[in-house]
Amino acid sequence: MAGPAGDWPEAAAATSARSALGGYRAYARRWVFLLVISLLSCSNATLWLSFAPVADTIAQHFLLSTEQINWLSLVYLVVSIPSGVVAIWVLDSVGLRWATTLGAFLNFSGSVIRSMPCMAIGTQDPFVFLLGGQSLCALAQTLVIFSPAKLATLWFPEHQRATANMIGTMSNPLGILAANLLSPILVKTEKDIPLMLGTYILPAGLAFLLATACLWESVPPTPPSVGAAQSTSLSFLAGLKLLARNKAYIVLAVCFGGGIGIFSSFSALLEQILCVNGYSSEFAGLCGALFIAFGVLGAVALGLYVDRTKHFTEAIKIGLCLTSLACVAFAVDAPRAARVPTVCCPRGAGGSTGVGLRASWLCRQAEGVLLMVLLTALTVRHAEPSVSTCPDGQGPLDWKVPVLLMASLCVLFSCLLVLFFHTPYRRLQAEADAGPSVQEDACPATAAALHHAPCLAATP
Repeated sequence: MAGPAGDWPEAAAATSARSALGGYRAYARRWVFLLVISLLSCSNATLWLSFAPVADTIAQHFLLSTEQINWLSLVYLVVSIPSGVVAIWVLDSVGLRWATTLGAFLNFSGSVIRSMPCMAIGTQDPFVFLLGGQSLCALAQTLVIFSPAKLATLWFPEHQRATANMIGTMSNPLGILAANLLSPILVKTEKDIPLMLGTYILPAGLAFLLATACLWESVPPTPPSVGAAQSTSLSFLAGLKLLARNKAYIVLAVCFGGGIGIFSSFSALLEQILCVNGYSSEFAGLCGALFIAFGVLGAVALGLYVDRTKHFTEAIKIGLCLTSLACVAFAVDAPRAARVPTVCCPRGAGGSTGVGLRASWLCRQAEGVLLMVLLTALTVRHAEPSVSTCPDGQGPLDWKVPVLLMASLCVLFSCLLVLFFHTPYRRLQAEADAGPSVQEDACPATAAALHHAPCLAATP
């Protein structure tokens, strides 16, 4: 739990002396922690979207409907809404280490359970195992998704905080990128499905092994910055009441959460939208991969930029506006094969702000559920013959109205964010007033000479 300065060995009274002498510490093992969380987040995302790029083949193999296949992605959003509230309490109560280990265990267990229909002969209802495994992975997601920001605050000095948060956060879309590329490659025919399910177990198992063996503590022995040393956590209900009175936070949660909800819906439904226009699963996977790849590249550049300039508000506004423009372009150009990959590139880059807040994430899940249900409900059967490559017997669907609605909502969220989101950077100002954090893993001699702030060797 990120509590008062007393959570670390130093007494709270030593905070001001340590600030004046630069006695904060950044430990090398913070990068190991970041590696574990990044791998876990990447694995969890691949499990979420592994079925979507090959939805038609999965449906045929397990004799499932398109609605059931959509639920294998939608369950992540549904389960994470109530469990996300619990995950916030778990992170603040048991600490980052145990929350990460629990998330890794749930993620690994879910990856194994969803593979059982291919392991056991004569499974009566494979959908139960698929949905049950996905549900466990969804529980793991709620513990994983909040971890990068908390890790960056507790373990990294402020000049590395945005970069660390960006690395941990963008590991999730990297997992989506892997799923878009790997699933169509691994699944050429129905007999390849066991190979795909088994392949996705490997990173989940590795993440669980590393979380169990390599994470030793939730907070470092010495805080990396004055912000980490003095950070406090309100009770959950008190925090909700405070946020409910914060206009800027509500605007950010609704608008940015809605933008990410659109991203989730788009990622899960892309193959079904494109197959109506005659595109293959491989092409849909390529578009999804470009969508994520350019987003990751944009996030890396943006993370480095905001680390230096601290222009967080400007970055998120520009990013969401670019996403809206690309979303409109996709709604207009979806039937044109030559332009779809090009449109997906700026769409991915536009959505790469990497800004993650708990409330905006919970709003994303709720809005994502509503969007996916609404978008699929608005589809209609084609009245004319089409070039659909969707599975036989289900009939091609017309996605024109749902895609236009998705673009309109994205534009609306962008306008509301630009017009109504304005807020000062209070934490940065407080840290600037209090003093700098440590810049390297070093032990200042002046701090070691005083008993007010004992200086421990920076250990890996």
